[in-house]
Amino acid sequence: MEPDPVLLAEARTALVREIEASGAWRDDPAWRAAFTAVPRHLFVPYYYVGAGGGYERLWGEDPDDRRRTRWLRGAYTDAPLATRVRDGDLVSSSSQPSLMAKMLVELDVREGDRVLEIGAGTGYNAALLAHRLGDDHVTTVDLDPEITESARQHLAAAGYRPAVVTGDGTAGCPEHGPYDRIIATCTLSSVPRAWLAQCRPGARILAPLATGLIALTVRDAAHAEGRFLHTPAYFVPLRGGDARTPYEQHIGGLPRRALQSDLFRFLLELTAGSLDPHEALALWQREGRPVRERFGITASGPYEWAWLDDPEGPYVWPL
Repeated sequence: MEPDPVLLAEARTALVREIEASGAWRDDPAWRAAFTAVPRHLFVPYYYVGAGGGYERLWGEDPDDRRRTRWLRGAYTDAPLATRVRDGDLVSSSSQPSLMAKMLVELDVREGDRVLEIGAGTGYNAALLAHRLGDDHVTTVDLDPEITESARQHLAAAGYRPAVVTGDGTAGCPEHGPYDRIIATCTLSSVPRAWLAQCRPGARILAPLATGLIALTVRDAAHAEGRFLHTPAYFVPLRGGDARTPYEQHIGGLPRRALQSDLFRFLLELTAGSLDPHEALALWQREGRPVRERFGITASGPYEWAWLDDPEGPYVWPL
């Protein structure tokens, strides 16, 4: 059932205007053309919204006109959409478009770059990359065969055919490398060493970690380093890697005011398992409530650590 063309055009135009107003692609306006061209509704033929403590399913084939209109307008809102729920838990989603635009700009692609995406999701992000760089330059990987199959179908419906691979994202995808850029759309607890080995020297890796976005420059197969961006980021965790114990299990007795701070929660996530939460609070207060950009990550041989201000300084934590 095709959506109303007038309503569709209005919704797509409104989304592009909203992303533009956010300033997301100010530093690389070429992404505007990709978001204008790629039809998001084809990548979310159905999605879930919170309802009564659970989820309500909205879909494009609903016989009720009002619910179909609600689905279409929702598909073009600047908001994340839950696309796959299993046993009451969210396992896949379509990210907020303005955040996707910010991440794509920060990825800093150039013509001819080969890009590996970790976390296929709906396929929408891979389509945006393929529109900019061409199908042959984009590979997207996901552990779940149901997710990769639906992403492949969505991409084909929209006219894009990048490589869609079912596999463990922590292992990358060496057969399509080497890569100039790697972007993850799921939260990491550390940077998989296999990714570095599949990158060209000077490659850029952009990934959610803790509740931030780390931008790493790869020196060689064993070394990479970079700082966190200002932007907060909340994504579904990467499956296939080692899971980190949630910091929520260890925050008893911490003051509520500190726990309400997004920046302090970022520090707790980043140092979980390495720094006692009360020590983290003392550090955070002593260092003047440091912003994300003061933190970074270094990978060197078998070691990987997070740091504040200086990778060789006094404040470092193993990942």
